[in-house]
Amino acid sequence: MSLQSTDQIADLITRIRNAMMVGKTEIRVPTSKLKVAVVEVLKKAGYIDDYKIEKAEPRGILNVKINAEGTPARITEISKVSKPGRRIYTSAEDIPVIKSGRGIVIISTSKGLMTGREAKKNRLGGEILVKVY
Repeated sequence: MSLQSTDQIADLITRIRNAMMVGKTEIRVPTSKLKVAVVEVLKKAGYIDDYKIEKAEPRGILNVKINAEGTPARITEISKVSKPGRRIYTSAEDIPVIKSGRGIVIISTSKGLMTGREAKKNRLGGEILVKVY
């Protein structure tokens, strides 16, 4: 079995979505800088509780705690916007608003990953990666 996924972010959010559907509170995925950056943005926005990186060979394990035991998940819907076959880019003025501002988009900018609100405030455009509500 290969540790390398074709689309790392799609794999991460699919695992989060599947875990929420069956009532699990945490997931474990092979780590990468991009996955850690996406999880960091989700944590700052308040959609997940915490994450830890465990040392392992040949690659570390990213342990993501979605929600506390006995509490519902704060993510209702999570989906990948930009796909390997069709990248979606936006300017700072055209960043989409999700669910009248109650959701977020994660954008890959020249200054790193950030939410749509942060990108708009910093007047940065980029590739829209994930939509979360």
